[in-house]
Amino acid sequence: MNATATEKIRSAFPDLECRTVLDCVEVTVPPEKLEETLSRLKLYPELDFGLLVDMTAIDYLHYPEKSDYRFYVVYILRNWEENMLVTVRTPVEDPDKGIPTCTHLWDSANWGEREVYDQYGINFIGHPDLRRILNHWQFEGHPLRKDYNIEDGQICTETYSLEVEIKNRLLSKGVDESTMQDINTEIMYLNLGPSHPATHGAIRIFTALDGESILANVNEIGYLHRGFEKTSENRSYNQIVPLTDRLNYCSALMNNIGYVKAIESWMGIEITERAQFMRVVLSEFFRVQDHLVCLAANLVDMGGLTNYWYLYNEKESSYDLISRLTGARLTSSFTRIGGMYRDFYDGWEDDMEAQLKAIEQGVSDSLALILKNRIVHDRTQGACVLPAETALSYGYTGPCLRASGVPFDLRKDNPYYNYEAFDFNVPIGSQGDIYDRIMVRFEEIFESIKIIRQAMKMIPGGPVFINDHKAVLPPKDQVYGNIEGLANHFKLIFEGIKVPAGEWYDSYEAANGELGFTVVSDGSGKPYKLKVRPPCFYIMGGFHEMVEGEMIADAVINLGSINIIGGELDR
Repeated sequence: MNATATEKIRSAFPDLECRTVLDCVEVTVPPEKLEETLSRLKLYPELDFGLLVDMTAIDYLHYPEKSDYRFYVVYILRNWEENMLVTVRTPVEDPDKGIPTCTHLWDSANWGEREVYDQYGINFIGHPDLRRILNHWQFEGHPLRKDYNIEDGQICTETYSLEVEIKNRLLSKGVDESTMQDINTEIMYLNLGPSHPATHGAIRIFTALDGESILANVNEIGYLHRGFEKTSENRSYNQIVPLTDRLNYCSALMNNIGYVKAIESWMGIEITERAQFMRVVLSEFFRVQDHLVCLAANLVDMGGLTNYWYLYNEKESSYDLISRLTGARLTSSFTRIGGMYRDFYDGWEDDMEAQLKAIEQGVSDSLALILKNRIVHDRTQGACVLPAETALSYGYTGPCLRASGVPFDLRKDNPYYNYEAFDFNVPIGSQGDIYDRIMVRFEEIFESIKIIRQAMKMIPGGPVFINDHKAVLPPKDQVYGNIEGLANHFKLIFEGIKVPAGEWYDSYEAANGELGFTVVSDGSGKPYKLKVRPPCFYIMGGFHEMVEGEMIADAVINLGSINIIGGELDR
C-alpha cells in the first residue's frame, strides 16, 4: 500500500488506534463505533472500500500476551481501484450478545458472519439468517474456540429441511404465503445435490420452481468440511503445506505458493530470484490447468463432450510433466518456506514448451467448436447475469469478477514475484453472464502461456533456497558432517520455524480469485490461528443472485461457470 493511501485512512480516523502491518492499515475500533466506522469505510467516496474481502474472529484464550477481551472480530476491506487494504478489529464483550451485523453494507457479510457464528459462537445483531454454515445443523459447540475438545465426534443423523429458508426467500421475491400453502400451487421444490454430477462436488442447491423457472434458491455447503483451520493449529508451518494442496486440488501448487508467500511476507524473507521465477512459471501453469478443468466440465454440462476431450486430454498429459518435477500428479507439496522443494530438472524447458503448444492446440480446437456456435451463444449469452456492483458486494474476485467488467487482478494491482516485469493483459467481460465467465477463462489461458514463455526466457540461475538455516533445512552434507548442521536440522524438524509473534493478512491471485491467509503467530513453531480466504466461498454466496429468474438448466451450467471447488469452499 502506498504512503498516500495509508495517510488517507489515518486522517479519516484520527481518534482510532491505527498501525501499518505489511501493506495493510490495521484499525482497532471499540464496539460502539464499529457500525459508524464500517459505514464510513464503505460509503465515503474518498475511502470507497466496496469489497469486504474476508472476516474472521480470534480467540485469545491461550495467547501468551494477555488481552483485555477474549474475542475479537476482524474485517478485511479493500478499495481495489486505489490499492488500499484495511483491517478493522473490534473486541467482543459478550459473544452471546454479539456485535451489529454489516450485511446491509456488504452482501458478502451474510456468509462471512455465518462462518464466524458457526466457528466461534459470536452473535451478529440484525443478521437475516444467522445459522451454521460449515458444520452441520446438529453440531454442538464452536470448534475454533480454544477450549473446544477436538476429540468430540459429532455425527449428523437427520437432513436439515431448509424449508424456513426457502419460504423466506420466496417471500422476499414477492410470493405470498397463501400461494405457498395452496394445494393447487405451481410451486415445486427441487434438490440438486448434495451428491449429484451436476453440482461438481458435494453442494446442495435447493430451489423453488415455477415450471422450469427458478423462483427462489438457497444453498447448503459444508459436506466436505474437514477442519483445515483447526488442524493447522496443531501443525508446524511447513507441515501445513500438504494441507493446502487439498484446498483447490485442480491447481494445488498455487495454494502452496499462496500460503508460503503469506508466511514469508511476515518473516521478511525475500526468496531468491530463481525461486521467484519458478513460482511464476508454476503458478501460471497451474492456472492454465485449473481453467482447462473448469471449461471442460462446463461445456460437458451443455452437452459438448468433444470439447471435454480437446481440453482435458491436455490437462491429463500435463500431469506427466508435473510428476517428473514434483514426484506427484495432483497434490505435490512442492514449495517450502524460503524457497522450493528442489530445482527444475534438466530439459524441463523443452517439456514445458511441448506441453504449452499442445494446450494451445487443444484450446484452439475447442474454441473452433463454440465461438460461432449458435447453441452455445443462446445458452450462455444473457444468462445468469451478475452486474459489477453486485459482484463486488458479494466479495467476488478473480475471473468471475473480471467477467462482470471489474479489471481487478492482484498480479497487476498489487504485483509480487516481478509480475510488473511481464507483458500480459487482464481479460474482462462486459455483461457478467455465463458466456463472459467462459470466455474470460479461455483468454486467461493464452495470457498465462504468454507469461510462462517470458519467465522461461528471463529465469536466472542460482539457488532455489535462501541461505538462512533458521527457516530452511541445511544441506545434507552439513547435517551429516558437523554438529551445527545437525542441530539446525533437528530443531527445524521437531520445533518448526519460529515465526515472530503478530497478526497479518496476505493474499495471492489464485485461479479462482484472491486466495488470502489471516495468520496469528504467538512466536512458536505452530500458528496460533490460520484462516484461509477461499475465493469459492464468497462466489458461492452470491449464486442465488445469478440463478433466480432463470431456468433450472441454466443454474447447472452457471455452477460450472463459477468453478466451485469443494475442498476450497468447505475447507
